Amino acid sequence: RRLARHPATTLLDVFQRHARLRPRSPLLRFQDRLYTFEDLDRLSDRAARAFGGHLGLGGGRTVAVFMPNEPAYVWTWLALAKLGCPMACLNCNVRGRALRHALQAARATLMLASAGERGASG
Repeated sequence: RRLARHPATTLLDVFQRHARLRPRSPLLRFQDRLYTFEDLDRLSDRAARAFGGHLGLGGGRTVAVFMPNEPAYVWTWLALAKLGCPMACLNCNVRGRALRHALQAARATLMLASAGERGASG
């Protein structure tokens, strides 16, 4: 029934509902740090403001994300969802021709990468 709703319920809707109802509940544990719904909501709001203000991102612009599995990946995804930007998830282990192909297929207008990732062609 949820899929038949117009508009459909998204993962962002579910996250925001949980963040509102149980902000201090744990959501993510990474190494020795615990993140609550409130933490990730705040961090994703901050990222959305930065992406919108400094990069001019807005609804409909596809953004390629080239990051390892870490908490920043989660709040980056949430920030892009809040801005209405589809996210093309790129495997951070891919390089060279495969990475170029993934970028072309995504038709992204921008790529976000963590400081440790390099998309060097090869």
